[in-house]
Amino acid sequence: MNLRNCSRCGKMFNYVAGPTICEPCKKAAEEDFQKVKQYIAENPHASLKQISEDNEVTTKQIQQWIREERLMFSKDSPIQLLCENCGEPITTGRFCAKCKTNMANTLNNSFARPQQALQKPEKKEPKAGMRFLDT
Repeated sequence: MNLRNCSRCGKMFNYVAGPTICEPCKKAAEEDFQKVKQYIAENPHASLKQISEDNEVTTKQIQQWIREERLMFSKDSPIQLLCENCGEPITTGRFCAKCKTNMANTLNNSFARPQQALQKPEKKEPKAGMRFLDT
């Protein structure tokens, strides 16, 4: 049994995987997320601070949901994130579409190179040596 303290309420719980928060706190966080999502749908031009204050959720939590691509904003929204790689403005996630594509291609190419480099060694003629014959 893997016991840990919840990072939100401090209670001990049986940790399985994922974030270190207990089930009641997970449910509360999901309710907060749904509340924020509904608020953004009704107020698409609200600022991050306004969303945070009106829904009683930390800006850090909202930013985490944005980075996880759970929340997405329109192009004309005052909330703009920057791509962690090139600095281009984005509406959700951590990277812009161009950087995601480049990373995926780089990753695919890194897997392809070793396979191309591996070749079957040429079969050499047997060396002259002692041979035994059945008589």
